[in-house]
Amino acid sequence: MVSERVPIIEMNDIYKSFYHVRVLSGVSFNLFPGEIHALMGENGAGKSTLIKILTGIYKKDKGSIFYKGSETVFKGPKEAERAGISIIHQELNIIPDLTVTDNFFLGKEKTYKRTPFIKTKEMIAKTEETLKSLGIQLDPNKLMAECSVGEQQMVEIARAVSEKSEVLIMDEPTAALTEREIKTLFKVMDQLRNQGVAIIYISHRMEEIFQMCDRITVLRDGKSIGTKQVKETNFEEIVKMMVGRELGERFPDRTVTPGEVCFKVENLNVDERIKNINFEVRRGEILGVAGLMGAGRTEIMEGIFGVRKGVKGTLYIDGKKLSVKGPRESIKHGIGFVTEDRKGDGLVLELSVKENVILPNFSRVSSKGFLQKRREESFVDELIKKLSIKTAGRDQIVKSLSGGNQQKVVVGKWLGIEPKVLILDEPTRGVDVGAKKEIYEIMNELTEHGVAIIMVSSELPEILGMSDRIMVIHEGKITAIIDRKEATQEKIMVAATGGN
Repeated sequence: MVSERVPIIEMNDIYKSFYHVRVLSGVSFNLFPGEIHALMGENGAGKSTLIKILTGIYKKDKGSIFYKGSETVFKGPKEAERAGISIIHQELNIIPDLTVTDNFFLGKEKTYKRTPFIKTKEMIAKTEETLKSLGIQLDPNKLMAECSVGEQQMVEIARAVSEKSEVLIMDEPTAALTEREIKTLFKVMDQLRNQGVAIIYISHRMEEIFQMCDRITVLRDGKSIGTKQVKETNFEEIVKMMVGRELGERFPDRTVTPGEVCFKVENLNVDERIKNINFEVRRGEILGVAGLMGAGRTEIMEGIFGVRKGVKGTLYIDGKKLSVKGPRESIKHGIGFVTEDRKGDGLVLELSVKENVILPNFSRVSSKGFLQKRREESFVDELIKKLSIKTAGRDQIVKSLSGGNQQKVVVGKWLGIEPKVLILDEPTRGVDVGAKKEIYEIMNELTEHGVAIIMVSSELPEILGMSDRIMVIHEGKITAIIDRKEATQEKIMVAATGGN
């Protein structure tokens, strides 16, 4: 329940511009103790900027911020944290080569009085105690590099909770979590809400918002569109507030009838756990790949594309036999791969939109080894237009784009090779509902032209909404291949947990 007391945070009429470009125009937002308040909007709507102004990363141009009834301007996130405001970032702030305990106490190590000697046993015990109190079973001596992304995220959450924060900001906290970890997180959030902690929850997953939040505030194009009580609104109304128009059905109709087999995988062996993988995809088909985190879905796709060493097996495209050699060979034969981690693997963030798009398409825009400027610019501009990428131009640096537009650049660079087979690993992770619909429509358009798509996704509604068939992976093995008409969330989850 929302408290009737004074808001713990009140932001009034906030303005912010970068290089004469207005990104926030009179945004207002408030948060009460003991509530979970969703902050929603398309990528680029201003959510991150607003949070960075609250925590002192950016300075506001105009407006006022009140924290616990007093007008406040934090000098930076450390000062905000000391005042009781903690952030759990979407991009994890960890040091992989240190242990779980070392990361848990990073910058706050316990030492013997004024000596530099660390109380290692006490820190390990405290870390284990906090993790267990949150229902997280994790060895505190384990290196973070050996933890799954979901485990790393849970350490971040536990660390923030241990600070006894009065305000917790969660930015896409479930993006890398398994269903079990999400349930654990939601229990923790309920526990914190009951203790009076206020939570700002940023997520593109509508189901989570309506399950966990008390209120929703929507931003669009840097403006406050409105605030709604969750129990008094619905999915359609929130989407309309976010995109400024009716979005229609979440998933476009699949009208394509898949043709003959286009792509076949035989006896693929990726590692000791993932062996004898066999499946096929038809021309114009979307094969959804479901499974819990750590099941081996991404490893199988990396094996097919040739990213991993020591992979054995045979691939067939249009009946032609190929061996798994490497990404260059895969691209040559018409296989594209939109990776799960767009920032780490899919993009070179310091390069421009044009340079990223050209990377796998050099032969399309060059002659005798030399780039042809007009051909290059025409090629990139056409893809920007086709995918509706919101950018100042082909030369804009990719890291300055919103998440949704970065994802479109990744998709765009693979569309350029005119793929026969396109692997999409979590294609809409961290992408808003409007951009998701656009990506789904691109997928439909590709299948209409006969492209075979393999789509890995952790979102069951997406798997059910876009797939013609669903392949389920459990512990490195295919446990089921289910036709769209027969698929249910229950059937998928049974197969994903090793059941029949």
